[in-house]
Amino acid sequence: MQDFITRLPKAELHLHIEGSLEPELMFALAERNAVALPYASVEEVRAAYQFDDLQSFLDLYYQGMSVLRTAEDFFDLAMDYFRRASAEGVVHVELHFDPQAHLARGIELGAVIEGLARACRLARRELDLSSALIMAFLRDRPADEAMQVLERAAPYWEMLDAIGLDSAEHGHPPEKFVEVFERARALGIARVAHAGEEGPPAYITQALDLLDVCRIDHGVRCLEDPALVERLRALRMPLTVCPLSNVKLKVVERIDDHPLPQLLEAGLLLTINSDDPAYFGGGMCDNFLACQRAFGWTEATLLGLARNAIEVAFMDDARRSELLARLDSMA
Repeated sequence: MQDFITRLPKAELHLHIEGSLEPELMFALAERNAVALPYASVEEVRAAYQFDDLQSFLDLYYQGMSVLRTAEDFFDLAMDYFRRASAEGVVHVELHFDPQAHLARGIELGAVIEGLARACRLARRELDLSSALIMAFLRDRPADEAMQVLERAAPYWEMLDAIGLDSAEHGHPPEKFVEVFERARALGIARVAHAGEEGPPAYITQALDLLDVCRIDHGVRCLEDPALVERLRALRMPLTVCPLSNVKLKVVERIDDHPLPQLLEAGLLLTINSDDPAYFGGGMCDNFLACQRAFGWTEATLLGLARNAIEVAFMDDARRSELLARLDSMA
């Protein structure tokens, strides 16, 4: 089954590129940019990757970001992930990036987007890996700051496939960001949002009703609201579920406790993703394999999940047809 999962053409729709920063690259970039790290070794960094909740992860996540300074750093970060993902049979990656976390450190928006975009172009040429860029706003920062960042990104609007909403969910409902998302809608930029990971089902409803999103990132707590589950099913609203992330951040205690089987049984449109693979125990193959082993999923189930992701990904029709044909050849 592991070989089948590796060969399966997989599209990853929920990946925070800053969360793909492996300790080895963190140390290399720290040396390049003369950044002092509070760790003596790669092993010491990995030992720190034990989290009690989302906030304890975010504290380390932002600390790791400090080594990212130049467009070249962001290019290296993305290419490092693209190469690992490609080796796992990933054919398309949608990168969330957090501009506010970098602007707050004095890093120009252009350095972030141009570095990532250059990696996306090279990955398409060298790895046959397509990609999309999602500019995510930090929900624990003020909404007016998010609006300023959106306007500041004007030279890059055409390079953005979507905007998103991420970071600490507790106490930061989607309704805070209505005006920002309305502005993005007016600009013709697609919208996605994290909701229902640690936050309640009501946050999913807000994301649908107030932010007009085309995708819910996470969404696992929808099961607490049967009417919402039925609505998500009727809308065929994609949920980008991140199983190993949910275990690592204590959304569930063990992979065996994950609600994915119930979500599938409810007829929801699910996709499997890694979220922050450097911190959460693995990439796409690890997530697929962990679920297959825990739930006894068949090849047909895995093919269906891979199909869902390709069908709803931000990509042109020619690429979608090409990847679906590749998937069909495995059926």
